Parts: sequence; structure tokens; C-alpha cells
Amino acid sequence: MTRIYKIITRAAWLAAKVSGFFTGSAKDVEDGFIHLSTEAQAGETARLHFHGQTDLVLLELEAEGFGADLKWEPSRGGQLFPHLFVTLPAALVKAVHELPLGPDGVPLVPSLKP
Repeated sequence: MTRIYKIITRAAWLAAKVSGFFTGSAKDVEDGFIHLSTEAQAGETARLHFHGQTDLVLLELEAEGFGADLKWEPSRGGQLFPHLFVTLPAALVKAVHELPLGPDGVPLVPSLKP
């Protein structure tokens, strides 16, 4: 089982729970897929793309639940990142983690070990 993660606003998560789906952030929609991260990539994603943003959550997902709609593609530094080419069903979210801001303004990604 491979865990993957998505950082979104709490409001976006609450809306996804109501509608049943997360359709993506503005950047996701612009790029044509939902950007996800591995556990090892989540901290750097938070630092680069969410600095200073409050009220964020980290969605925890199982990669295998998405089948062929999830593709591993090279991105930052040539690393393979998971990209989801369909909307994200809220029912597939395994856990939701709080992302408080650290003193440097970077969201603090929790230890994700089970």
C-alpha cells in the first residue's frame, strides 16, 4: 500500500465532503490534473507552494485506489510525483491531518508513519 497526500484548504475539504469530490485547486485545474505528493515530498511541497497559508489540511490517500487514473510523472528535480487525472472522491480519503504554520510560516507536515 502506497500512501500519497494532497494539501488543501479546510474550506476546500469541507466542500469536497459535501459534494463527494475534490475537483482540484486553481493550479490543478490549470494543469489538467490534481497534484499529489509522497510522504517524502509533502514537506517540500508545503514549503514551496503553501508558505504563509493558514487553515490547511493534508489528505491521506492510498495510491492503489485510483488505478490507471493516477500517473507517476517527473517534476521537481526529476522526482516522480503522483498526478491524478480525475476528480478525487472524498470517500477515498483515509485520514485528514491538520497543518499548522511553523514559526517560519511553513505548514508543519506531521510524521506520517502509522
